[in-house]
Amino acid sequence: MTTPDHKPPASQPPVPTVKDRIYRSPMGLVGGVLLLAVVAWLGLDALFRGHGRTPWLALAAMIMIFPLVIAFTLRPAVFTNDDRLRIRNPFRVISLPWGEIETLRSSFTNEVLAKSGTKYQLWAVPVSLRARKKAEQRAANAARRSASGSSATGAGSLGFGALTARGADTGPTRASSDKVMDDLRETLDRRGKEESAQGETTVRWAYELAVPAVVGAVLLAILLATNG
Repeated sequence: MTTPDHKPPASQPPVPTVKDRIYRSPMGLVGGVLLLAVVAWLGLDALFRGHGRTPWLALAAMIMIFPLVIAFTLRPAVFTNDDRLRIRNPFRVISLPWGEIETLRSSFTNEVLAKSGTKYQLWAVPVSLRARKKAEQRAANAARRSASGSSATGAGSLGFGALTARGADTGPTRASSDKVMDDLRETLDRRGKEESAQGETTVRWAYELAVPAVVGAVLLAILLATNG
C-alpha cells in the first residue's frame, strides 16, 4: 500500500511593511547645514590658528553648538503610519498611537493634544504666518475669479472670464504646514478607532544630543570663569 506524498505547506509570502510617511521642514534642513558649515569653518580656524586659550574656547564652543544646531534644525521630523504618530522633537521622541490623540491644533504653532491632556509641539511642521496669509489671499482671488468667470460666461462674453481664470496665478491656496496638518487630521479620523492604533504614549529623551551640549556648555563656562 502506497501512501500519498505529503508536501509541506507553502510558506506564506512576507507581509510587506508600510514605510512611515515623513514630514520635515526643508528650510530647517537648509538652515541647519549652513549653520553647521559656518560654525565648523570659524571653529576650526580658531582651533588651528588661535593662540593661548582660543583653541580651547573654540573646541568647547563647537562641542556645545554642534548638538544644538543638529537638535533644532536637522533632527525634527514627524513620522506617521496606520498605527501611530511619532514626533521627533529637538530633545525628545514622542510616540502616540492614533487612539491616544484627542486632536491636532494649529494656531501660532502646530501641536498634538493627547487624551491625557498633554500637549506636544510639532517642531518639524513650523507655522509660517506669511505663507498662510499668501495662501489665503490666493484662495480669495481664485474664488473671485471663479465668480466673475461664471457671470461672464452666463452673459455670453465668449468665455472671457473662464479664459482669465485659466491664465491666472495657480499657486497653492493652502500653506504647506496647513496641508501637513490636514493630512494628519485625515489619518486621525480614519485610524483613531482602529484596534491596532491603540496603546500607550511613550517618550524618549535624546541624551545623545543633550549630554554633549551640556558638557560643552560647562567646559565653556569653566574656561571663561578662569580666564585671566
